[in-house]
Amino acid sequence: MTNLTETRRQGATRLLEAAARVGRMSAFVGLDGFVDEILHVVDKRESATVFTRVPTIARLAERLAAAAGKSTNIELVSHLRKLGGNGPIMANALAALGLKVTYVGNLGWPNLHPVFQEFAGRAEVHSIAPPGLTDALEFHDGKVMVGKHESLKEITWENIIRRWDRQQFTTRFGTADLVGFVNWTMIPYMSDIWATLLQELCPTLNGARRVMFFDLADPEKRLPEDLRRALDLILAFQKHFDVILGLNEKEAFEVGAVLGLPEPAHTPEGLTALGREIHRRVPVQTVVLHPVTYALCVSARGAARAEGPFTPKPLITTGAGDHFNSGFCLGKLLGLPDEVCLLTGVGTSGYYVRTGQSPNVTQLAGLLQDWPEG
Repeated sequence: MTNLTETRRQGATRLLEAAARVGRMSAFVGLDGFVDEILHVVDKRESATVFTRVPTIARLAERLAAAAGKSTNIELVSHLRKLGGNGPIMANALAALGLKVTYVGNLGWPNLHPVFQEFAGRAEVHSIAPPGLTDALEFHDGKVMVGKHESLKEITWENIIRRWDRQQFTTRFGTADLVGFVNWTMIPYMSDIWATLLQELCPTLNGARRVMFFDLADPEKRLPEDLRRALDLILAFQKHFDVILGLNEKEAFEVGAVLGLPEPAHTPEGLTALGREIHRRVPVQTVVLHPVTYALCVSARGAARAEGPFTPKPLITTGAGDHFNSGFCLGKLLGLPDEVCLLTGVGTSGYYVRTGQSPNVTQLAGLLQDWPEG
């Protein structure tokens, strides 16, 4: 991009022109669900109500390492309790942007967990299992997610059929403008569900090609052969959909390692080269990578990159990547150039981390027009 200001202005104009069209679009997203407790780690407590935070993950690591062979006390202060999980956060953001959203996942069983009630007012929600629980320790340079995942074993094709409905799932899967499956890492039977969809539902699809989005969600703990199978299944969906594979920086390096790629330099140029190689080996329509301060994507059109409206002191970081995904997918649904799709992605994420709220299309366009500096 030679003129970032002009590109942002054009992106804002395209968004505002498409606002009514966005309201006619639909998304079908799943399959996880968590109750997130956003926590701050106390560094120094000045009084019963005043304390300073441990600012970085590295500082917490130093404190824990110093306690080896001894012991230590770590105080956590609850900052916020909210809906969590890659799927609900992404779906909630898509609904805020104006799409008609259907969600299926583990949001409470037999009754919806109260933390998802507001989400259920924005979207058509179907729950098939109890939610997972996450303690999200937030720092200025990232977050540490401590999860309790037992209930995610209940996310199976059998439970989707038994606790929701096969025909309704088939209808949403076959008609939504955007289909999104996220958090593969934490859902033990996600690959089996994908294999079933490829075998039983995809051969019956007809009509125009639609967009399908996948987010692996930190696959470090999964076996290499499991990740290779997941990548093969994702590529198989490209026969039926325009597939987007979304990765953060850490996930990109993990996927690269499983694909046998040498580790590149930790620079924008190195990550772009890695993105090209991942796309060559997993030739879906688009591979998109989103580090903290910028984002890039690779498709048949080539590679594109965009800087984000980075802030060193975000109000919230948990869910930033999911908001990027929603904004990027919106750009793809609208047929915007890759450079502008990246801007709608980093803009949606940037708005969220500053305000704690998901933007609508007008607010997103406003951020592109009045780009924040720090």
